Amino acid sequence: MSKPAAPQLDASTRLAVDRTRLAHERTLMAWVRTATSLISFGFTIYKFFQFEISKEQTTRVTSVFGPRRFGMVMIVIGILSLVAAQVQDYFHRRDLDRQYGPGPFSVAAVVAIVVGGLGVVALVVTALDL
Repeated sequence: MSKPAAPQLDASTRLAVDRTRLAHERTLMAWVRTATSLISFGFTIYKFFQFEISKEQTTRVTSVFGPRRFGMVMIVIGILSLVAAQVQDYFHRRDLDRQYGPGPFSVAAVVAIVVGGLGVVALVVTALDL
């Protein structure tokens, strides 16, 4: 079964669709920046306090919600926000592709996948206390 041909659009409609696609791209990149900030902030908190504790000679009393858990929560929030943004972007792009034909390749989606993978690595390193 072949895909239906993309409808012929007048210039103003085609440009409006292009602007809509670019708006979705910018929105996904904004979510990538937000997720990167959350992931890096969480990992930095964890590593900073791990370094500070390693300099001390005495052992610390561990709390229920210390820097490690706080860092993990921040990383998880960053990963989940990125996944939610990618799902939203996928459905918006799918709707545009159905109505106006296939759009260009999304570089923002690739960047989001890479940042998500790095977030998972940061979460594993934090969880395993490496």
